Amino acid sequence: MNRIMGKGLQSTGSLADQAYKELISRITKLEYAPGSVLGEKTLIEELNIGRTPIREALQRLALEGLVVHQLNRGMFVAEITYKDVQEIYEFRSLIDGHACRLAASRASPVQASKLYQIHLELVAATKANDIDRYVQADRDFYSVLSEACGNSFIAETIPRIFNLHLRLWFLISSKLGNWHSVAESHEVMTKSVAEAIKFKDPDQAELAMKSYISQRIQDLRQEI
Repeated sequence: MNRIMGKGLQSTGSLADQAYKELISRITKLEYAPGSVLGEKTLIEELNIGRTPIREALQRLALEGLVVHQLNRGMFVAEITYKDVQEIYEFRSLIDGHACRLAASRASPVQASKLYQIHLELVAATKANDIDRYVQADRDFYSVLSEACGNSFIAETIPRIFNLHLRLWFLISSKLGNWHSVAESHEVMTKSVAEAIKFKDPDQAELAMKSYISQRIQDLRQEI
C-alpha cells in the first residue's frame, strides 16, 4: 500500500512539475499576457493536466511573484509596472553583482571554464535563431554562477528570481521587435563576467553584471 501511495504522490508531483514548466514558458514568453486570467478549467484543457497538479503549479508561481490571487476572482498573470521593474533589477544588481564578485574569488577552474563555455553556447544559439536553446543556456549560466559564488543563500535566491528576469527580457525583446539585439548586450556581459572570474578580478566581474542590469533598466524605462 505504501508503494502504491508513493507512486501516486510521485506521479502527482511529476505532473505538477510539468504544469509548472509549461506555465513558466507561456508566462515568461508573454503568451499569457500580464493581467490575463488563469482559469483552472481552461488550463486543464490546454495543458491536458488534472486540477491538483495545476493548482500546485499556480501556487508555486504565486510564491515566485508571476501569478497573483485575487479574492473571489481567481488567479491572474501578474502585471508588469515600472515599479516592479525597478525593484526587480535593483535587487538583481545587488544579488547578481555580489555573486559575480564572490565567484571571482571562489570559483573553481572548472566552474570558470563552464561559464565561458555557456557564453559560447549563448552566441551559438543566437546565430541559430533558437530562442529555447538560448533561454536554457541563460538558465545554465546563472545556475553555475550561483554555485560558483560559494554562498548557499545567494545560490538559492538567484534561480528563484530568474523567471521574473526572463519575463522582462522577453518584454524588452518584444518591444524592440528582435530578441537578437537584446541577446547581443547580454553576451557581452556573460563574456566579461566569465573572463573576470577566470582571471580572479572581482571588481570587473561585479562591474560587468551591474552595467548590464543598468542598461536593462534604461531599456524598460522607455517601454513601460
